[in-house]
Amino acid sequence: MAAMPHRVLLADDDRAIRESLVRALDLEGYHVTEVTDGVSALATARREDFDVLILDVMMPGVDGLGVCRVLRAEGDRTPILMLTARVETPDRVAGLDAGADDYLPKPFELDELLARLRALLRRTSPEPDARHTLRLGELAVDPAARRVWWQGTEITLSKTEFDLLELLVRNAGIVVDRATIYQRIWGYEFGADSKNLAVYIGYLRRKLEQAGATELIHTVRGVGYSVRPA
Repeated sequence: MAAMPHRVLLADDDRAIRESLVRALDLEGYHVTEVTDGVSALATARREDFDVLILDVMMPGVDGLGVCRVLRAEGDRTPILMLTARVETPDRVAGLDAGADDYLPKPFELDELLARLRALLRRTSPEPDARHTLRLGELAVDPAARRVWWQGTEITLSKTEFDLLELLVRNAGIVVDRATIYQRIWGYEFGADSKNLAVYIGYLRRKLEQAGATELIHTVRGVGYSVRPA
């Protein structure tokens, strides 16, 4: 029985980019729904189920960041790839802060966009043997349900935050180097000056500390990160 095609919601007000992406994604076997603004993106995402969302940041009405914030506030955890012409670090951080799982600056290579989509989709499918709760002191991680608890209180994480924590917990006591984390979480390596990983480590630490789990994630300067029981 053939696998069902992955469903993609594409929101971009640039007609040329939108039509080009629709053609390319169709050829790759994706089922694409296209919209031209943030209001339509919100309405469509609420009405239908998608495997991944591609949102342009600069759209009329509600921009991509606004769409992302609203969906995350409503509990929608569908992976989001943000497209942006803004390449400064604060702009990239703003996208991640809004709840996006990844971002891609314009102009971009089609092969890179497709690779990032594949990486996002892989992360939504738990490994067949990842069915038992992982425990590290008072921390409990359920890979199948993608849920996390500290001392019995659940902590809400984004998909990327969860994937990062799961990777570290599975390697508790071991220093996981940056290159390995980028490859396992994003599916490819960022440049040496990328701040993606540091941003998400900061998110995780903040949420863990708010729940009472202080000093769980440790930085090994120049190498990577590890977790040890708090």
